[in-house]
Amino acid sequence: VQLQAFGGGLVQAGDSLRLTCTSAGQTINNYAMGWFRQALGKERDIVAAISRNNINKRYADSVKGRFTISRDNAKNTLYLQMHELRPEDTAVYYCAAAEVGNYYSAFVSGAEYDYWGQGTLVTVSS
Repeated sequence: VQLQAFGGGLVQAGDSLRLTCTSAGQTINNYAMGWFRQALGKERDIVAAISRNNINKRYADSVKGRFTISRDNAKNTLYLQMHELRPEDTAVYYCAAAEVGNYYSAFVSGAEYDYWGQGTLVTVSS
């Protein structure tokens, strides 16, 4: 599955932004999905993960209450709605897909994911 993430940009602290990840050619229905981010000089970390059935969601502690992950399987699209953005949210954000046989797993480890998008840069100024 080919993933493409977009929607990043330069915003001010406190602003909101929505990232979108689309799949070209294949349905995302068969995949658990996730958003990761990598700040300059740091490792890639989980931001949020969602199960195939759009019910189970997991978040990094740093984004709980501010970010919401969702998916529209009919549109082959994954979203990350981000509110109250902070300078420390500045990073390249990646979407990822994990092949999984069940409908309820949401993975926080990058090792579980099989496909990655190219990333979109989010810069939050103070």
